[in-house]
Amino acid sequence: MRNRILDLNMLLTLVTIADTGTVTAAAERLAYTQSTVSMQLNRLEAALGVPLHEKDGRRIRFTAEGQKLVGYARKMLELNSEAIDDVQQRQISGELNLGIPEDYAFLLTSVLSHFNRQFPAIQLQVTCRSSVELVKQVQAGNMDLAVVTRQARSPGGEVIRREPLMWAVGAHAQPSLTDPIPLAFYSPGADVFRDVAEQALTNAGRNWRMAYSSQSMTGLMPVVAAGLAVAVITRNMLTPQLRVLDERSGMPTLQHVEIALHRPAGRPSEPVKQLAELIQSHLTTGD
Repeated sequence: MRNRILDLNMLLTLVTIADTGTVTAAAERLAYTQSTVSMQLNRLEAALGVPLHEKDGRRIRFTAEGQKLVGYARKMLELNSEAIDDVQQRQISGELNLGIPEDYAFLLTSVLSHFNRQFPAIQLQVTCRSSVELVKQVQAGNMDLAVVTRQARSPGGEVIRREPLMWAVGAHAQPSLTDPIPLAFYSPGADVFRDVAEQALTNAGRNWRMAYSSQSMTGLMPVVAAGLAVAVITRNMLTPQLRVLDERSGMPTLQHVEIALHRPAGRPSEPVKQLAELIQSHLTTGD
């Protein structure tokens, strides 16, 4: 590179490939053709003079140099967004009520921090409840925005992220995986997790029983960690207390769940519009 300047569009493509795992999925998310995504990745490698990836079937596996660059790319894209926001910042004030299930709150840590820096005059209230309850609050006009697990029985909302589901047991103990398999779910609001698990087990000809239920994943943790039940979690719910069961366990593969953004009908206020755009940007790119 004569001017030693990295192209942000290429870096965005790189990060999107890292988040989605394949050129096809990255092209779909970016609204590019697959050839464009491949070309940008190859041009980035040519500019740097080092291999950044290698093929692993359909998936893209990054080299050590590629992984390093993905980390830098995330920081550069974040700084680019902050620069634009800071220059274009307007004095927006008001109140905003955001809802999110407790087990997804961690997804918005950087979003809320960024939003507070950008719009310090806005009074933001965050409410943690089940997805079902939050959607009802939005529909009733009592909540400005809600990030929820999309419900199969009442989809709605705008899908902004897809999370893989997986079976989890205690890091050092697990129950017998013979039928009926002891499962633990948190409720209410975990209908999607339960529906996906039940469908997968039924298709595999397996039987299960409800061993434990709680109002949140936090309440399930001691039981699952003690090896008394199997839980269904998203990748981002994994903690040091848990261990994911791989395909050798004999448990069937689980489908993804969709995370959706809900907002009331009608024209949104400026604070709601700004936070919605920020959530879409961060969660869609997997930050």
